[in-house]
Amino acid sequence: MNTPAVPAAPQRPLILPSHGVAKVKNVLSGDTVVLLGKATNPGARPPEVVFTFEKVSAPRIASKGNNNIDEPGAFPAREWLRSRCVGKSVAFETRKQGATAGDRVYGLLFMTDEAGNKSNLALECIRNGFAIPKIYPNGQDSEEDTNPDDPVKMYENELLAVMEEAKEAKLGMHSDLPLVRSIKNAGEGFQTLHLVEKSKKLTSKGTVKCVIEYCFDGSRYRCHVTDPELQDLQYGNFTLLLGGVSAPRFGNPRQEPPTESEPYADEARQFVELRLLQRELEVSLHGTDKSGVCAVGTIHHPRGNIAVELLKNGLAKISEWSVRMMDMNDVPALRMAENSAKRTNLNVWKEYAPPQLAGASEIYGTVIEVLTGDTLSILPNGEAYDNEDKLKKVSLASIRAPRVGNEKLGRSDEPFAHECKDRLKILTVGKSVKVQINYERDIPMGENTETRQFGTLAVGKRLDVGEVLVMEGLATTQRHRDEDEKSDRYDALVAAESLAKSAKKGVHSEKDYKRGSINDLADPRKAKAYAGSLMRAKSLKGIIEYVFNGARFRMLLPSENCYITFSPNYLRCPQPTPNPGSKVSKIAEPFGDESKRHARLTVLQRTIEISCEGVTNGGVIIGKMYVGQGGQRRDYGLELVGAGLASVDQRKIDYGEAPKDLIDAQLAAQSNKVGIWSIEQALVNNETPKSTTVATEKVVSVTLSEIVSGCHFFFRVAGDDSARAVDESMKIFTGNNGTNGVQCDVRPGKVVAALFDDGSGKAWYRAKIVERADRGRVKVLFIDHGNSATVPVSSHLRPLDMTLGTDKVPAVAKEAELALTFTRSLQEDEGLEAAEMLQGLAWGKELTASIHCEIDGKLQVTLTDGDKNLNEALVAEGLARVPKDTIVKSVMTRIRDRTVISKLAAELRAAQEIARGSRIGIWRYGDVGDDDDEE
Repeated sequence: MNTPAVPAAPQRPLILPSHGVAKVKNVLSGDTVVLLGKATNPGARPPEVVFTFEKVSAPRIASKGNNNIDEPGAFPAREWLRSRCVGKSVAFETRKQGATAGDRVYGLLFMTDEAGNKSNLALECIRNGFAIPKIYPNGQDSEEDTNPDDPVKMYENELLAVMEEAKEAKLGMHSDLPLVRSIKNAGEGFQTLHLVEKSKKLTSKGTVKCVIEYCFDGSRYRCHVTDPELQDLQYGNFTLLLGGVSAPRFGNPRQEPPTESEPYADEARQFVELRLLQRELEVSLHGTDKSGVCAVGTIHHPRGNIAVELLKNGLAKISEWSVRMMDMNDVPALRMAENSAKRTNLNVWKEYAPPQLAGASEIYGTVIEVLTGDTLSILPNGEAYDNEDKLKKVSLASIRAPRVGNEKLGRSDEPFAHECKDRLKILTVGKSVKVQINYERDIPMGENTETRQFGTLAVGKRLDVGEVLVMEGLATTQRHRDEDEKSDRYDALVAAESLAKSAKKGVHSEKDYKRGSINDLADPRKAKAYAGSLMRAKSLKGIIEYVFNGARFRMLLPSENCYITFSPNYLRCPQPTPNPGSKVSKIAEPFGDESKRHARLTVLQRTIEISCEGVTNGGVIIGKMYVGQGGQRRDYGLELVGAGLASVDQRKIDYGEAPKDLIDAQLAAQSNKVGIWSIEQALVNNETPKSTTVATEKVVSVTLSEIVSGCHFFFRVAGDDSARAVDESMKIFTGNNGTNGVQCDVRPGKVVAALFDDGSGKAWYRAKIVERADRGRVKVLFIDHGNSATVPVSSHLRPLDMTLGTDKVPAVAKEAELALTFTRSLQEDEGLEAAEMLQGLAWGKELTASIHCEIDGKLQVTLTDGDKNLNEALVAEGLARVPKDTIVKSVMTRIRDRTVISKLAAELRAAQEIARGSRIGIWRYGDVGDDDDEE
């Protein structure tokens, strides 16, 4: 029925006009709503007003003030009003309003149905038993006119009349047992995970019916469960994180210091409030956040997906951690919506710019090497492999492979690290691939950084090799931050990982990981002991793991479960450039790098076939090696010699041991002047001696101060006054400064004072910094004695006095080698025996040293003790050998009287032939070949 007009309230600052139309934002209780007006300008927030029905009182809704318990009938009253008007336009009449904009307004609300009938919501609320009239007795309401024809009195009478109807019908709060809720909150009354599990088991659709009670921001809401199928969890409150998206957060002004809201936080919240606030909707719960307090889910709105709309309008970004919980079929729509906002730089993407790639966005090429389980080296099509810089290092986008361990750092292998790398080798090495670069990252590499490209790698019919690894449980998907670029096929990778997890494959298996140990035959003794079985096996399949040079490899023999060092027999390969950071000091030879690159291009990480024929003293297995299959099968050694990238060992030719096909291939390469033979003639005809200082032999008396190996040592000149002066000065230095360390410059090459205990107590000695070690230590060389040590920087070093510098007093200990005498390293038995023999012959004695010349900072000397030549003694015992003629000639060019070196070489060779014939020392297994030179 129509309600008579009521006179306006006394004049006060207006919050609302006397009549108007507004939209209901939400309902606070059965008699109070929040009205939403129109914004004064496009960028402003719409005004809000709390509006309460005039002369109507509904039961109090549950809150902290009443211990989260409703007054009887409060929730049905709120729900009736909510379902009638939330999100809809209403006409209002104001009866009373406060003095300020923050006060609530009292009045009447009217709605018109589809038939055009206008209804008073306050009156209908009481008629349905959801509220009662709030009318004071005449004594308290004496100011009002008691005339029965007064509009106010008529309105009050009407309210009382409809209340009597509701009481008689026992409606709402007048029923015998009106509903009384006791609200439970997640984390206090129940666990969120319990709600998630029950929603999947008890509900018929697998969804929960909820009312969105409050929006914290665009993607976080407080939800109230109204679904009766959830039994004891009905009327529970929980926080919902909208699955797959993350909206800007609001700041906290009460925090110390206060935090500001993120840009577009208010716009995002307004966007969802207009569409979700106080709507009863179905929600699919996927899981919880890391804390277990908040649920993650998808809201099913009859008019569309709110997550998609937020992304499309640039009011949220995809949340990678929560998108993993969702059905993968729902994700593409989110990606498309976000990409659309990115392209148009909408709202949160206002400053977004597509990633700028330093290189090409696509790479077509051949995989040369698999570096790790997710990183490869690729030679682009059209590029000649004439330099390592031509290779492109690419990592698989959004893939994380298990890491191989590092013995030096004490880090063990992660489970399935080797299986992942091996699988990637099988899929890619030697094959043509296409890489779509998705993004780039700066990767720390020691003190420097490397810009690494990450892309999706396709080979053959496989669109994404990374997906294969993830599907087989050998790798996982990278957990990206929301703003990070990622693979274009990221969702497919996540889906593949989900399948691998459900199947418990690889890294997702619950079984303990066990990887069988592989026997490593790098030790010469083990290689020699195992060589017999390898030779009896005749033909073996192997996989090249590493290329040392064009004709030396580290190889895995799967059938024998062992690693070996292998070299094709009879070949001599030029030395390549040492790897960066390598301690190998050999100078690269012509075509050494070309030969190594040929091996990397044709055999690295590929399956080959070998037949073992023997083993060198250095533990290198020698034999034949074949690459390719079927009609493409070929002898690798023959190919290398024919291309001029290796030569046949001249001694083998001289002894008639070299096969005819290798000799013919070398002759053909020589005649065609390819590879090393293209420069050989020029060297012979135009050889010019290097500009070196020609030395005159000197003879001095010496005492050894340090033995490094059987042919490498330090000595002091007997009777040297500077030695006594330095020793005395350092004693005084120790007495004046004590033994406490002081901070000093530790750059390599710097001369400082270092602490050492020779058995008589700690003292300072002059030392040169050789290199930095780990854990705040450095390696030093004591320049007046020749011994080395690794010492802590903080406690064992201090600066030297200026008067003790090497510019004032040169190093007393001189570094030297036995001229034309090679021994093995101390790691081998014969090398240790040589050092022990030198110690027995020379230590503690005053010897005669014939100093011939200096090579690479080491004096080349012949030591004699009376009539006994120590160089010759070591060779005669089979513990040392004489170098090649080229080295002998090189030494001869550095000395004025060449007959001295010529005579020494002849004497040493005679002694060597006796040792070789007697099969002693290094000759016990036969001849020593070029392979031992390289070691």
